[in-house]
Amino acid sequence: MERIAVLMMEMQRGVVGDLTRFPELVEACTRHDVIGNAARLLHAARAAAIPVIHCTAAFRPDRAGSHTGNCPFIVSLLKDPGHMLEGTPATEVVPELRDAGDLESRRHHGFSPFTGTSLDMTLRSLRVTAVVAAGVSLNLGIPGLALEAVNLGYRVTVVKDAVAGIPDDYARAVMRHTIGLLATRAATADLTEAWAALTETGRTETGRTETGRTGA
Repeated sequence: MERIAVLMMEMQRGVVGDLTRFPELVEACTRHDVIGNAARLLHAARAAAIPVIHCTAAFRPDRAGSHTGNCPFIVSLLKDPGHMLEGTPATEVVPELRDAGDLESRRHHGFSPFTGTSLDMTLRSLRVTAVVAAGVSLNLGIPGLALEAVNLGYRVTVVKDAVAGIPDDYARAVMRHTIGLLATRAATADLTEAWAALTETGRTETGRTETGRTGA
């Protein structure tokens, strides 16, 4: 039997919301209804008493705790001194996905939600053995999450219609050739159906079906 948690990766206002600097990523999310699918996923998870953890990113104004010169993408982002500053609206989870009972794991460095954070300890304190990952992006964050989670011993499912990357053909290749080697891939509808069964029976622990789907 597996105990699962949902990890929602960087679904923040400054990444995919109204304060974004990444319009192409927002367009990809819109085309694939990523926020809508993620909202349905999280609603079903909460109803089944499955923990939801928002994996978010921010920078301190003084950049303490962040390596800022070791990655071209970060160097480019931080040409804007106000980018994703701790405590600003840009770092907030998009309203459609936030609930008062959710947990949050904040990082100040890198692209993976595990490195330099207490996420692993949080999951272990909840006795989680498998994670369901959604959010952005398939370019960096989702592969990083999946790889580190596997390295730490978790079983991983990536929600294939609640993730996005750019361009679309690259995102599809990552899902097939990288995520497919690390994780189970499942649709929102598959998971919400399985979790609805958990809600009906009152169970919060879940095994794996014969098809490899995380569910009842």
